[in-house]
Amino acid sequence: MAHLPEALYRAEQVRALDRLLIGKYEISGIELMTRAAKAAFNSMRVHWPKAGLKGSRIAVFCGSGNNGGDGYLLAKFALEANLSVDLYQLGEFTRLSGDALKAREEYLACSGNIDEFRDEITNIVNYDLAVDALLGTGLDRKLEGLYLRVIEAINAMAKPVFSLDIPSGLNSDTGCVMAAAVKADVTISFIGLKQGMYTAQGPDYCGEIEFSSLHAPQELYADESAEVFIVKHSIISEMLEKRKASTHKGECGHVLIIGGSPGYVGALRLAGEAALRSGSGLVSLVVHPEALALMASAPAELMVHSGDNNAKLADLIDAVDVIAIGPGLGQSDWAKNIFAKVVQAGKKLIVDADALNILAKNSYKHNDWVLTPHPAEAGRLLNCETHIIQNDRFNAINILLKKYGATIVLKGVGSLIASADSAIALCTAGNPGMATAGMGDVLTGIIASLTAQGLSLPDAAKVGVYLHAHAADIAAENKPKGLIASDLMPVIRVLVNT
Repeated sequence: MAHLPEALYRAEQVRALDRLLIGKYEISGIELMTRAAKAAFNSMRVHWPKAGLKGSRIAVFCGSGNNGGDGYLLAKFALEANLSVDLYQLGEFTRLSGDALKAREEYLACSGNIDEFRDEITNIVNYDLAVDALLGTGLDRKLEGLYLRVIEAINAMAKPVFSLDIPSGLNSDTGCVMAAAVKADVTISFIGLKQGMYTAQGPDYCGEIEFSSLHAPQELYADESAEVFIVKHSIISEMLEKRKASTHKGECGHVLIIGGSPGYVGALRLAGEAALRSGSGLVSLVVHPEALALMASAPAELMVHSGDNNAKLADLIDAVDVIAIGPGLGQSDWAKNIFAKVVQAGKKLIVDADALNILAKNSYKHNDWVLTPHPAEAGRLLNCETHIIQNDRFNAINILLKKYGATIVLKGVGSLIASADSAIALCTAGNPGMATAGMGDVLTGIIASLTAQGLSLPDAAKVGVYLHAHAADIAAENKPKGLIASDLMPVIRVLVNT
């Protein structure tokens, strides 16, 4: 069993790797299937020791493709270990061919039984574990009929579930559920991790993810370049330098953040404090003139200005290293006018919240910005419904990048970061506690701060997204409910000094 790699692949890419292993590296298909089943069986015994003991009962659900072949061989190894196995074959067994058929014959040669699935089966048999080897990565349409009923039955068993390669019913490219999907406690993925396991609905269905390369030679992966990579934890120490003793505030970047319409000044304050806690030397805020008095209780280190002074705004824009616009901005005439001024100023920009909604209704172009939409905002930017974005987040971020350029952060579980000159980065950190007001404002402040301190916009986006999510994980302490955005501030300070 290998540590989880950083590269993520589409299903077709993994199939191409599989073909290379068989053709170029001369490893037979049945050998690869045997390696997959052995890796899965070993993982099963680690995660569920009781299920690996003599007399334990496991149910193995096999489809009629190669994923089913993996299941047949795992069932064979379970029989050889004196476990009790009930195997359910779905689809016509006559459709089995090649290596999957060989796997079935090996299982039958060990006196294995094959049962017919009945809708009531889970109510009359007490299994210690269910193994999902139904569909694998090839699913590209919504489930119906028998497969749909079986998956619903597996999920209703209230027993541990182990999926081979990917939970059946989950689209391996997009992370979308195709009508229904097996809700696994553990998923072991083979040869290459699938990108859909880590975003959209994937994390809700995969459970703990394990990986086996099936002893593939490392050279294999040079033959099929990944287009998506997981952001590494080490990105913080790699990108953020330790400060010299002689550092002064002028060397640490000046951030300008614009927003704070009446009723929404908290968003601006959170972004400003996050910029300070991320290491900025100076942070200036521009607030709606009618909300200026509400900023009296803002942290004293934040320099607050009214947004009705055009001359002062022009001076600020000239003085700062980066501008973030959007937290609490609103969509008033004031907001639209100030957004137009900022875009035309030519400074590096971080664009979030209502600034994105203003952008969606205009045709502004900028070469040096980071856009940070959540799925609904992304839908407005592309003039489509939110579910279209979530149905294929990878496609959506590529379209956003093509339309708006520079750097895009598509927020949500498995946040994606894309820029023109690099592969898509995917952040696996974060937790459901982040689904609360103000979290996006904190991220905006972090990215702006890192940019002001000298990181390129793509690097600031990648480091910022990971730092933000990791800080939320630490602050939550495995208790995500009730986490609030300001809980992240002390943790951010620790992480930027790691």
